[in-house]
Amino acid sequence: MPRGPESGLSTDQARERLARDGPNELPSTQRRSAWGLLRDVVREPMFLLLVACGAIYLTLGDRGEALMLLGFVAVVIAITYVQKRRSERALEALRDLSSPRALVVRDGKAVRVAGRELVVDDVVLLAEGDRVPADLHLLDASNLTVDESLLTGESVPVMKHAVTGTVGAAEQSGALAFSGTLVTQGSGRGIVVATGARSALGRIGESLQAVTSGQTPVQQETQRIVTWVAGLGLALAASLAVAWGLSRGDWLHGLLAGITLAMAILPEELPVVLTIFLGLGAWRLAREKVLTRSMPAVELLGATTVLCVDKTGTLTMNRMALRRLWVDGASHQLDAEPAQTLPEAFHGTLEYAVLASHRRAFDPMEAAIALAGQSQLAGTEHLHADWQLVEDYPLSRELLAMSRVWESPDHQHLLVAAKGAPEAIVDLCHLDAERTGAIARQVEALAGEGLRVLAVARAVSRSRQLPEIQHDFDFEFVGLIALEDPVRPDVPAAIAECRAAGIRVVMITGDHPQTALSIARQAGLVVDGRFLSGPEIDGLDDAALASRLADTDVFCRVQPQQKLCLVQAFRARGEVVAMTGDGVNDAPALKAAHIGVAMGARGTDVAREAAALVLLNDDFASLITAVRYGRRVFANLRKAITFVLAVHLPIVGLSVLPVLLGWPMVLMPVHILFLQLVIDPACSIVFEAEPLEAGAMRVPPRNPLARLFDRQVLWRGLVQGSGLLVIVLIAYVYARSVSGSDESARALAFSVLVLSNLALIQANRRWARKAGEGLRWNAAFGWIAVITCALLVAILAIPAVGSLFAFTTPTPHLLAVGAGLGLIALGWFEAVKWFDARGTRPHV
Repeated sequence: MPRGPESGLSTDQARERLARDGPNELPSTQRRSAWGLLRDVVREPMFLLLVACGAIYLTLGDRGEALMLLGFVAVVIAITYVQKRRSERALEALRDLSSPRALVVRDGKAVRVAGRELVVDDVVLLAEGDRVPADLHLLDASNLTVDESLLTGESVPVMKHAVTGTVGAAEQSGALAFSGTLVTQGSGRGIVVATGARSALGRIGESLQAVTSGQTPVQQETQRIVTWVAGLGLALAASLAVAWGLSRGDWLHGLLAGITLAMAILPEELPVVLTIFLGLGAWRLAREKVLTRSMPAVELLGATTVLCVDKTGTLTMNRMALRRLWVDGASHQLDAEPAQTLPEAFHGTLEYAVLASHRRAFDPMEAAIALAGQSQLAGTEHLHADWQLVEDYPLSRELLAMSRVWESPDHQHLLVAAKGAPEAIVDLCHLDAERTGAIARQVEALAGEGLRVLAVARAVSRSRQLPEIQHDFDFEFVGLIALEDPVRPDVPAAIAECRAAGIRVVMITGDHPQTALSIARQAGLVVDGRFLSGPEIDGLDDAALASRLADTDVFCRVQPQQKLCLVQAFRARGEVVAMTGDGVNDAPALKAAHIGVAMGARGTDVAREAAALVLLNDDFASLITAVRYGRRVFANLRKAITFVLAVHLPIVGLSVLPVLLGWPMVLMPVHILFLQLVIDPACSIVFEAEPLEAGAMRVPPRNPLARLFDRQVLWRGLVQGSGLLVIVLIAYVYARSVSGSDESARALAFSVLVLSNLALIQANRRWARKAGEGLRWNAAFGWIAVITCALLVAILAIPAVGSLFAFTTPTPHLLAVGAGLGLIALGWFEAVKWFDARGTRPHV
């Protein structure tokens, strides 16, 4: 049996319960081992597909190509592993002490233990600044207020009181202190009723287990296309080998032709391109202080249509600030950075608000008052650092006001400063009905702007014998102060950019409607007084809720389960949903959204681990940077795929046409292997490094159902590739007719193909129509072009090397013709691009 609350549990009882119930920690805080992380990486479908392609090459007998591909796979796996391991370590560094040390009563003595060692029925002592280590029923509470914003989303601390009645019957929220919340004022004593996954914080985490996420549409489409093309290519290659053998009786050359065609068709670049693009996109975002926990989310960000944001800590600073002073009908606005001196008429209100607050403040409102006093009253006689505190009358459930009694250095008399709820201060001051009504109207007006309003009063005590209650002082009403959780400075501009990019921003918060509407207006959201509250959401069926979502951008008094419901409702309407948040209450919705975005510095472990992206510097504008990178990834993927399609078409044609026309083989496996030196780096590095084209953030997001391999990509790739095939064939036929040498003709055709590949890269680097924009320097392309041209010169100039490629060096005349055909190819690529670009909006 447990011992009484005065003596707490014994050490033996605590040890037995810890063994029975397990430690007081969340399962989500468990780290993945390095081997477990590596196993997850290599089991991803894209990597398995790449390994399968390598196995096909081994089966075809091209060990060099297979080893090159499998080596590339190993490099990609290493990059992905390092990126994920870096993400895990960053999260570990970000974890605040989710299991803080706690002051508990054991064996009748107060001792400090690790929070993970707490068990049910432990008695915990709380003081200002403590983080509540488990769910507690409060046995005692003295002026105790708790910041529950990480659970509820409300930035104003909640006042707590002791259990009324038996502990088992105490279900009032005011008598409960929840795990993970912060004591901002006062002290208390409570008995543990739930630990770990059984706490309120842990129950929210449990709902994450039922929420699953799948592959993005781009991943699914790429996987489907690669599988289909690979199957078709192998079938065609087998058919070509059989046809050659049956028609000519030369089965050896038939097999060689089939192998060449298979190598030409197999689209091993596509999964490599997608993986590299996402990996490098995650790396680039990390440099922008955005941690990527799920790499496919980088690409999907570009299709985001709805951004659901939490108010507290996301749109706002999660830090109270003093914004307005009111005295006898006059009002003064305090800006974040004051540009003028505070008028003398308002000095007294701010002076006594400071005196009525703790000097070492944990309460966010008192911290805001102290900060305003330092900035507005510096250099005046209204700050009293040398005054001594004589007595403190704390806030209570009966009177929502607190008073502090001070003694000045001259010891002439005692000054009393009081602050609290306006109705409580008015009651202390015994004001007449007329003045009470005027104050009430002003309080209502300020509250209507979403401000938290407190009243300030003062009194003088000429006696050293202080009364027992605040009502016995002769208080004089001084004025009103209004506070708010200010909007982050970068938020309005970020939301404006979202609107320009066609992304709808909606706010979901647990706050009061007036506060929510006020913050929404300051943040730049379009609101016409319309909002939807949590109780209203519960009363709507799916169809009615879907109808309200169409024109509602502010959702208030929303509980965690309702946040999840809203995200799922937006998804059901066909929206691509990104959800931002920092609290435990946001975690289920973060995981349910297509892209969950958590705040890194202020966010909780549960929120960070449920999210796909983490903003390390809590900068809301970083999210717009992430969207920009998402659009860039998708746009550049389309360019890379167009290039792959266009460059493979002449390779396939040069593998098939010699069979149909009775020519010698034009391309052999060694030629295709050399071309891979251009194709793979160009796809994976050159196009990925291209910046987002101008105007891409001023068009709506792409349709969520839009295909990566759409009409524009297929048409452009096929037409560019067909033109290139014709140009290379002209080079081959002309060289063969002039020189009479198959080896010289093959060398010229191959040279034109290589140079045209470089021209194809340059043409597809920029799809915008603005002249000159595509000529920006791309270091990766520069290096690839130089190295490729140097190798081509070596092959043509060194006979021993040329013989490996079955080449003889073309004459200067033929080389000049080849250069001219390369320029014609560049002109053809540009003509196709500009013709197709007419009337086509950017794909982002």
